[in-house]
This record gives sequence, C-alpha cells and structure tokens, in this order.
Amino acid sequence: MIKSTIFRGAVVGAITALVALGLWFTGVFDGFEAGTWDMRARFFAPYRDADPDVVLVLLDQASLDWARDAMGVTWPWPRELYAAIVGFLTRAEARVVAFDVLYLDPSPFAGDDEAFGNAILANGRFVGSAFFGTETGDAVQWPADVPVPAIEITSERDTELSIRRYERASFPIPEVAENSRYIANVESSADGDGVFRRAAPVAYFDARLVPSFGLAAYLAARPVGPGETDAAGVSIEYSRGRLVLDGRVIPTDSSGRVVLQFKNESGHHEAFAAAAVLQSEIQLMSDEEPVIRPEEFRDKYVLFGFSAPGLFDLRSTPIASLVPGVDVHATFLENLLTDGFMRELPRPAGAAFIALLVFLAAVIGSVVTRAARTVVVYVLLIPVPIVIAFAGYAGGYWVPLVLPTVGVALALVGANVMNYATEGRQKRYIKNAFQQYLSPAVIEQLIQNPDRLRLGGERRELSIFFSDLEGFTSLSEGLSPEDLTALLNEYLSAMTEIIQEEGGTVDKYEGDAIIAFWNAPLPLDDHALRCARAALRCQEKLAEMRPGFAARVGKDLRMRIGINTGPAVVGNMGSRTRFDYTMLGDAVNLAARLEGINKQFGTYTMISGATYEKVRDEFPARELSRVAVVGRAEPVVVYEPFFPGAHAGKTDQLRAFHEALLAYYRGDFAAAAELFAALAASDPPAQKYVTRCRELAENPPDEWSGVWSMTSK
Repeated sequence: MIKSTIFRGAVVGAITALVALGLWFTGVFDGFEAGTWDMRARFFAPYRDADPDVVLVLLDQASLDWARDAMGVTWPWPRELYAAIVGFLTRAEARVVAFDVLYLDPSPFAGDDEAFGNAILANGRFVGSAFFGTETGDAVQWPADVPVPAIEITSERDTELSIRRYERASFPIPEVAENSRYIANVESSADGDGVFRRAAPVAYFDARLVPSFGLAAYLAARPVGPGETDAAGVSIEYSRGRLVLDGRVIPTDSSGRVVLQFKNESGHHEAFAAAAVLQSEIQLMSDEEPVIRPEEFRDKYVLFGFSAPGLFDLRSTPIASLVPGVDVHATFLENLLTDGFMRELPRPAGAAFIALLVFLAAVIGSVVTRAARTVVVYVLLIPVPIVIAFAGYAGGYWVPLVLPTVGVALALVGANVMNYATEGRQKRYIKNAFQQYLSPAVIEQLIQNPDRLRLGGERRELSIFFSDLEGFTSLSEGLSPEDLTALLNEYLSAMTEIIQEEGGTVDKYEGDAIIAFWNAPLPLDDHALRCARAALRCQEKLAEMRPGFAARVGKDLRMRIGINTGPAVVGNMGSRTRFDYTMLGDAVNLAARLEGINKQFGTYTMISGATYEKVRDEFPARELSRVAVVGRAEPVVVYEPFFPGAHAGKTDQLRAFHEALLAYYRGDFAAAAELFAALAASDPPAQKYVTRCRELAENPPDEWSGVWSMTSK
C-alpha cells in the first residue's frame, strides 16, 4: 500500500517538476523572483557594512544652493570648481579619484578646461567617463588622442559573445581624456523593472576592451612604473560564469554581468557634499581650518557624482528607491575589493534544486493523508524554499525562491488531489466491503491505515464465535414472516452491537446464527478476552430482552455460543464478482462444533482449552469435559466461562462439580454419579453427567480415557 502511495507521489512530483522547470526556463516568474531578491537584500543589508575605503563626493542640491548663494555660481558649474575638488582630493592623497560625469563639450569659460586638465594630470590616478551606446554617440572608432586602456582578455572564444558590444560612443574633451588614467564606461542597464541589481565589468568598443566605471577605479589604483602614464598591462581571464582578475575570481551570470551586493540599511556609501570639499580646499589655500580634514580621504577610493534631483542621475536599487547613480558604481567597486559579489546558482544546479524540492514535496504530500497532518506538511514544507533561499543569500548565492515555492505548493496540492481521487475510491471500497462486518470506528481505522488491511487470504490466530438460538426452528413455525423478521432484526442488532463494541468482525448471519471473529482485519492482542467478554455480555443482554421476547412468542429465547482460538485463513474469498470477508480452517470448525456441544451438557456458553488459557486470568471457568468431536482425532478440553461476580456466587457448587468430574476421569462412575446427583437439581451439566455415569457403570468400557465422544455435529 505504501509503495503505491509513494509511486503516485513520484508521478505527481515528476509532472509538477516538469511544469515548474518549464515556467523557470521561460522566465514567467522572473519579475517576482527579482522582487524576492530585493526582499532578501533588504533583510541582510543592515547586518553588512559597506567598505569604508570607498567614499563618495556628491553634488547635491545643498551644494548647488551654496554655490549660488555664496559664490554667485549657477548651473552648470565652471570646471575650475571641479578642478578645486580634484586638487583637494590630490592634497588628501586619495588612492583614486573617479568622476561619474560626462565632459563632452568644451567649457564656455576661458582656461576652464585647461585648469581642470591640469588638476587631473597632477592627480595621476584619475578616472574619466565616456558614454557608450548602440544608437547615440558621435564616434564609431576609438579616437587617436584618447589613451587606449591597456587591458587584454584571454577567454574561450564562444564566451566573448556574452560581453556587450557598443557601436557608438561619446568621449570627453581632450583635457580630460588625455590626462585620465582610464576612460571608463558609465553606461549601465537596469533589470526589466527598472532596478539596478547587476553590472557589466567590461564592454567592447572598436575591438577594444573598455572597463566599467567601478573596474576602472580599481585598476587605477594599481602601481605605475617609472615613466609610465598608465597601469601595466592588465590581463583578464573571461569565461562562462566567471572573470579572473589579479587572481581574484569574480562570478558572473550567463550574460557576463555580476550580481551586486548592496550593504547597510540606507543603501548608501559614506558621502561628502561637493560644497564642503570646495570650502575645505578654499580654506586650506587661505591657511584656515577646513570643514573636512584631508585625512578623511587619505588612501580612499573617491567617486564623484550627482545626487541633486534636477541633475537626473538617480537610480533604484534593491535597498533604496532612489540613490545617486555613482553609488551603484561604488557598490561594484566595493564588491570587487571585498569579494562581495553574489553568485547566481548555475542553471543546471537551479533546475536540480527545483526538481528535487518539488519531487520530495509531492512524495511527502502523498504519504501524509490525514487532514491535520496535511496542514502541518503545508506549514512546514512551503517555507522550506524560502528558508533555503535566505540561507543561500547569507552564503553569497542567488538561490531561486519563487518557483521552488510555487512548485512545492503545486506538488502538495497535486498530491492531495491524487490522494483524494485514488484513496477516495479506496475508502469507498473499504466502507462498502466492511460496513456489514465491522463497527464504524474500526472501519475508520482501516481507512486511515489501509496498509493494515490485506485483501485475499492470510493466516492468523483468531478467536472465533458461533452462536445459535435454541429451538429456533419450532419457534419460527409459529410466527408470521413479518413478526419473525422483526424479532430476528431486534435480536441480531443487539448482539451485533455488543460484538462490534468489543472489536469483533461479523462474518455472516445464517438465519438466527451469528458467526464472528476477532483479530482480523485489525490485529488485537487481547482478541480472546474480547471474544469471551462479548459472549458473556450477549448472554446478559439476551437475559434482559427475554421477558419481552417471551411475551411476543410465548417462550423463552436462549442462545448457545461456542468459542475457540486458533490459526485460520482469513480474507476476501469468493468469485471475482462476489466475495465475502470470511475465515476457513480447523479452528473455525471446532468453534462451530462447540456451539452444538452445548446441547449435550445443557450449557449455553462453551470455550475451548486454547481460549481458556488466554482468558483464565480475567474470566474464571469450570472445566466441563474432555470431548472428542466429529472430524478431530485429538480430544478437546472444554470450559464454561463466567463473569467473576457470577462465579463467586457458585464457588461451592463449582468446586463440588470439579470433584465429581475428577471421579469421572478416574473411571469411578458410581462415586461420580453420586456426587453429580447432589448437584443435578440446579445444574444441567451435572444432570447430564448423572445419566452418563450410570450408563457407564452398567456397561464399563474396556479402556477408559475420560473422553466424551460426540457422535453428532
């Protein structure tokens, strides 16, 4: 049963996994996945500090207002102001100065560009910016007067196609281009929802490798040899899924971009206002105490950019809705310096992860069927992909979250639907097959644990119950069919209710006879006790009902019961179109014989020695005889059981019966007859023995074993 359940779960899991993978590869849920990535980034950002070696100088609205009010300078600023900022950063011995500003046209102010160019040259580690595009830009070739980045790439040829190629570009004025250590690509692309989560380290233009703004800032810090104006040649190994620079492995996605890790709760790096830097430079030139001490920038990577809203250089990141565009470049640089780039789970690994989670969820959902447990499974399993995805982020990996979660939910629903469809039929089958044999409580146990039911025959030890009404044939002749049916229904209902309360299985009714057994289909360790107790309870119940029956039929109704415990074959038996859950075997036949043997002793409840050994500590009984029944070679010791209270009221009588029985076993028939005769008036078995002993005394047997042979069934 469990194997078929697991198989169903495996089928559901395989189908659901294929659906989930199909959705994953088509990118239907990419937008939702990106949203959950932002959620993870915001969760972890407060616990991760940005690198203090990367700082920003921002031209914010306050700086524009200060320049207008204090200096009478309006936008656009003359480039000598930028030269002053570069001069202060050079004085501060900043490791690198990088300007995320496009200086594409000459300044209208005389000497302005020259002053800016001289400041850049004096710095020596300045990174300028150029714009690269596919449709805009006035250059289609690298200008002869612009230094070419000394960067070479070694890679598998097919993976070079993942590096973005630009056909057009706009380069800065010569004063900036010629004096900069590197000219960087400041063009960057957001994801489909407008959020910047990735960045391209390099790009191609005119067969030349152009570094991104963050990469150029990193390269500009490399040592410069004597007489060199550029860094020593840089070799980048570029292959699918990674970029190797200075021995540092930078993970990339399938498009050659890196996944950025944004840190700190605000999503910003440490920033200084451009106005404060200008003031500090002016104050130092006048031998005054500066607003910002130069030591604040010593040995730092300083990136300059715009943050004033009117300058239109604001971006959205996973952490903050609006940050200066230069801050995205700063995040790239900081990730590069600290090995902080996130890694996308490789496509095959992601597919295997989704398929495995979905498959396991379907199997577990199929095995667990109870409503309460199913709810627990939903509560425990659906969050698993979420927990794994968050744990993956903590370890530096982008583990897919949405599709595994959706896939697990679909798998669980699919498993439940499959269980309902298949196990619903199974439950109906069990109910239809056993409702006439078992109590509703037992049927419910079978439905909840169908693996405990073995259809077909199996060998088990059973306690077997046969009952029959005394003189029913003559009684039925005096009643109309309607009255007889009503009486039987009332009698059988009362007896069956007791049998089922004691956990018994009703095999069948044969007229007034009831055949039942214990220990199948559900195992019962105390099956013999339950069977014997049911028999005694049935006798008590009939005694209560007897006056009412007597008033209707004119005579007392009495029931004979025979019980035996032993091995039998039990299961669904019959044809392919009609069958009964029944039992077969010698132990069954003996129970049937004991019911009839009651007539020989004048008793109404008789159990075999096998049953007595299992109930003797609970129910006292008197030994009735050693009998040889038709069809069995070995004699059977039979007993009459009592409830403890009933037995206590007959202690002396039963002790005297036992002494008489021992005399009978010894073959002292005269003495036995005398002892039995003293009990005969109130004890039918003793009366039967008086007749038996006198017959044997008159005709003593040649050999005596104490066995009473039954000559009829």
